[in-house]
Amino acid sequence: MVMSNASFIAEEVSRDLFGKLLALTSLCPLALVIAFATLILFRRDLHTITFFCGTVLNEAINWILKHTIKELRPCHGREILFSEYGMPSNHAQFMWFFATYMAFFLLIRLHHGNSSYPLENAWKYIVTVLIICLAAVVTYSRIYLQYHTWYQVLCGAVLGIFLACIWFFITQFMLTPLFPIIAAWPISEFLMLRDTTLIPNVMWFEYTSHRAESRTRQRKLVSMKSQ
Repeated sequence: MVMSNASFIAEEVSRDLFGKLLALTSLCPLALVIAFATLILFRRDLHTITFFCGTVLNEAINWILKHTIKELRPCHGREILFSEYGMPSNHAQFMWFFATYMAFFLLIRLHHGNSSYPLENAWKYIVTVLIICLAAVVTYSRIYLQYHTWYQVLCGAVLGIFLACIWFFITQFMLTPLFPIIAAWPISEFLMLRDTTLIPNVMWFEYTSHRAESRTRQRKLVSMKSQ
């Protein structure tokens, strides 16, 4: 029996509970794509858009390599064969690209709070470790569920890390200096794209700006009613 295996659809291969849980982790790339789309739609931040473009490029490279190498997925002890190629692993490459880029973003690019206090940045290291652990679990799930060999997921993981390093370097040193120029374009203003690179704490900035604007409008409303 030949069956097509979509890149982001988890299929139940193993009958045990652990296998079912690992199958659910295969949906992580899909969840991350939805998160990207949500952030881009509601925040319109140029760096988020650039990060997403990097993941799309990463996926394109994976597709090209798969259809160039044409290495089949493992089929030992299985009744279901897959028509898609397995080298390199798409899930491993996606997750390690995401995990590596996020680690660089959190530990190098993101400036939040007072860096002189170690506890102020402790959450960065915690989130980084959790993301790396998630990438490792998703990678292992592809082997446990017999979608890929060790070599296929290893190549995918290494390639994802390598591409993330390159894309972060390009974003940090080549694209970020262009963000103010891009944000000033008429089309960017029409789409409400913004550059938040120089704002150390975007959440606090948005909160204080919203509070100040709300108080200003409230005072104007009270003034109009008193006249």
